[in-house]
Amino acid sequence: MQRRTLLALAAGLPLAPFTTAAMAAAPMVEIWKDPNCGCCQDWVKHLDKNGFATRVHDEGNGAARTRLGMPAKLGSCHTGLVGGYAIEGHVPARELQRLLKEKPKAVGLAVPGMPVGSPGMDGPAYGDQRDPYDVLLVLTDGSTRVYQSYR
Repeated sequence: MQRRTLLALAAGLPLAPFTTAAMAAAPMVEIWKDPNCGCCQDWVKHLDKNGFATRVHDEGNGAARTRLGMPAKLGSCHTGLVGGYAIEGHVPARELQRLLKEKPKAVGLAVPGMPVGSPGMDGPAYGDQRDPYDVLLVLTDGSTRVYQSYR
């Protein structure tokens, strides 16, 4: 967050959007990922652009996934934690916002695998390709239901 303030100052931007109060209002997403994964970093940028604060741990995500109770079969390349919910994979920011608003009794959300066209998997390298995918709500018993479909 201090980095944003420094960047704003360096760019000569007003500090109003970067005040402590504004940053405190942004939900914090803690993220565990591989340090060399470009799509993970693109997902972090997607969250930053959509009103979330982020804290990244470049140490892999297997241990975090297990610790947060996300089933391994739903695994992807990064794992997050926001508002007490586990987030697995390329979940769109709008679904995180919805999750925090609705507050369902659940482990969290998952987009298994790495579907092309999902946030972080939608850069120029992928052209206009968009694969259909589902955002899954992971319930406390490990079962899932479709939270949102993207077609």
